[in-house]
Amino acid sequence: MTAREAIDRLLHQRGPDKTICPSEAARLLAGEDGDWRSRMEEVHAAVRDMSDNGAIRLSWQGEPLSSPRGPYRIASAE
Repeated sequence: MTAREAIDRLLHQRGPDKTICPSEAARLLAGEDGDWRSRMEEVHAAVRDMSDNGAIRLSWQGEPLSSPRGPYRIASAE
């Protein structure tokens, strides 16, 4: 599974207008006992690409973000 697939899967499971944390995607990629922190850069790279392509929206505390910097949440653009 790629980081993009993990993000898509989690957003689909969460439902419309809901958000996920990037660490949730990293945890899914790493597996139950895996080192999810080592997967975070992969997730951040996928988020940058998906955000640039308009596939997702980013926010923090309800305010839109233009790029994944600092803490952020991920939502589907649909």
